[in-house]
Amino acid sequence: MPNFWDDNVKAQGMLKEKTTLEKQLASFEKAERAVDDAKTLFDLSVELSDDASRQECVSLLPAAEELLKALELEKMLSGPNDRMACFMDINAGAGGTESMDWAAKLLRMYTRYCEKRGWKVEINDYNAGEEAGIKNASLRIDGEFAYGYLKAEMGVHRLVRISPYDSNARRHTSFASVDVYPEIEDDIKIEIPETDYELKFIRGSGAGGQKVNKTSSTAQLRHIPTNIVVTTQTERSQSANKEMAFKILRARLYDLEVKRREAETQSRENQKMDIAFGSQIRSYVLQPYRMVKDLRTGVESGQPDKVLDGDLDEFIVAQLMGVKNPAKSMPE
Repeated sequence: MPNFWDDNVKAQGMLKEKTTLEKQLASFEKAERAVDDAKTLFDLSVELSDDASRQECVSLLPAAEELLKALELEKMLSGPNDRMACFMDINAGAGGTESMDWAAKLLRMYTRYCEKRGWKVEINDYNAGEEAGIKNASLRIDGEFAYGYLKAEMGVHRLVRISPYDSNARRHTSFASVDVYPEIEDDIKIEIPETDYELKFIRGSGAGGQKVNKTSSTAQLRHIPTNIVVTTQTERSQSANKEMAFKILRARLYDLEVKRREAETQSRENQKMDIAFGSQIRSYVLQPYRMVKDLRTGVESGQPDKVLDGDLDEFIVAQLMGVKNPAKSMPE
């Protein structure tokens, strides 16, 4: 292909697809070899009545099973955007300081989860609560399959605990929502006419550490037809913040269009109900007992501290694999 590099964007896309296919093929061949090795030993043990071969075959099965499970999960992460980086929005719900504190805990939980997976997390927007926690935060998460995994976390998260802000030590229930949408490739064109948006630069707000800019270079972009508002505040220039704001807005508009198309069929509509804002997907109970339970899959953990420290794989994988919980309620 002598003209391969004439279109650099297209060429990079093809190379990325080639790398993906090579990884998938290598995973399949590794699993196939593991199964073939176990089958060969089993056949040999039957033919020779050899207990040693049979025991060796049994010892190979757990590793082969894990490889097959990984292949099955990879199949569930084969959506067009699953390998993409993504944006995550965390918003405190009703409940004042309690919910803002809960939103901050979710921000920490997802940051730790991403760090464990080797993904890069960048804070694009951070609005601190008046007394504690955050009103909302927007993150960009860069890593292979970031969107594929984190899309399983979309919805409302519920916390039950004895409030550290209540002088009477009463139990409080707090809510915060999580939304995730893929960072679309540059070759996907989302046109935004100048008449459809308002852009202004404001002073950064809230306490976000070194990653948040507190000068007047913060970009605030409003898409008029949908009333989507995007705010980006980093330590870069106005032009950099403007560029990132438009990138996030294009991603959100693309995500809206995808969801609109999905909702055209009943099966996709049912899926949409599972992840829509206002649907409670998981409860984190710290009082009167300690448990985290996913209301979609039924997966639960008696170690909420580990979960809040980013130990989320069990919950995420179950959701991606389509595990369904027959009981949709959880005791207080």
